[in-house]
Amino acid sequence: MPVSLSANVNAIAELRNRRDLPWPSVVGLSRLALSAGAAGITVHPRPDERHIRPPDVTDVAEMIAAEFANREFNIEGNPDARFIELVERVRPDQVTLVPDDIRQSTSDHGWDIAHHRGFLTDIIARLKAGGMRVSIFVDPEPGVAALAREVGADRIEIFTGPYGGALEPAVQRRELDRVVATGRAAAAEGLGLNAGHDLTLDNLPPLVAALPNLLEVSIGHCLTADALIYGMQGAVARYLEICAGPRTTV
Repeated sequence: MPVSLSANVNAIAELRNRRDLPWPSVVGLSRLALSAGAAGITVHPRPDERHIRPPDVTDVAEMIAAEFANREFNIEGNPDARFIELVERVRPDQVTLVPDDIRQSTSDHGWDIAHHRGFLTDIIARLKAGGMRVSIFVDPEPGVAALAREVGADRIEIFTGPYGGALEPAVQRRELDRVVATGRAAAAEGLGLNAGHDLTLDNLPPLVAALPNLLEVSIGHCLTADALIYGMQGAVARYLEICAGPRTTV
């Protein structure tokens, strides 16, 4: 079974927000990604609204429901009161909980699940009672899988930033090994597996090949960069080809 590609459109919204104008269109480019075969759309609203804004979330949700009923909508973010109100109103297919800090330029670490055990247990139970699948963003450490299962998560999303940002082959291999070990631990705990951050046309194939239980990758920054070269539909097609590639183990 191929890995599902969820197109993260945050970078599109960030580019739009540089001007007080309605383009590039978040909904329009999301539509193009889905038309090209992406399995879903990911958005990550932040309190400072520097990219995705609440109206974008509603607009994308309505477009998917009206035009692509068989595709998924994933909303990720820090589960503060405003975020929970938003996802309970929109009710996406998946909510990915991310431990954001307002000062971060982008997500750069996973949850300390042991420290936030009670909080995560309560939030996850609340979201699942509302019919939403819940994934939690974690660092590539095998021990987090058991903790994620204990707090009730359906899936984990492994933060692949250290792997995606590794430029030296030895470092890249070491980071890939950490991701793979964490993915295998997720399988052992009966958890679904997602991955995301700094994944590219070059570093995605080894990840797909190494993790036969990988269900979904969320790609935004590099997908948007590649869309400048190939167009959104062309970029999505290239990632989908990788996502359908051979699934082996290492």
